[in-house]
Amino acid sequence: MLFNDLRKGLSVTLKYLFTHAVTCQYPTQRLNVPERGRWLHALNLHEESQKIKCIDCGLCEEVCPSKCIEIIPTENKDHTKSPAIYNIDLGRCCFCGLCVEVCPELAISMSDKYELAGYDREKFIFTKEDLIKVGLEYNNNKLQKKEGEL
Repeated sequence: MLFNDLRKGLSVTLKYLFTHAVTCQYPTQRLNVPERGRWLHALNLHEESQKIKCIDCGLCEEVCPSKCIEIIPTENKDHTKSPAIYNIDLGRCCFCGLCVEVCPELAISMSDKYELAGYDREKFIFTKEDLIKVGLEYNNNKLQKKEGEL
């Protein structure tokens, strides 16, 4: 009886010893996240002028159910509007993606950066400059992946 149980246990162990691992060895190995995943937000720039795409319509701020987006507008010399301050508090964000869906200029998107751990609440508040930096990195990575596929 004991020998049969031991034999069954060892057979299961040997079976999984020689099969391919199904887990990811994080942090040495990163997950391949889905392309349409909802991770860290990113602000996008116009390709030719490198200006922020956001026209400060305020729709993302209005539609956000957790009210984690703060926009303070400014008017430019050419009478267009752009955000002087654009903050997202990820400590309050529920990553619903409504802000991305409602943006008429495609100024905000979700990047593939999912490592968002931190010790202070202040580190979860991402400013306009932080979000632009995330957007530049994300778009550069997407371009490199596309060039690698071609």
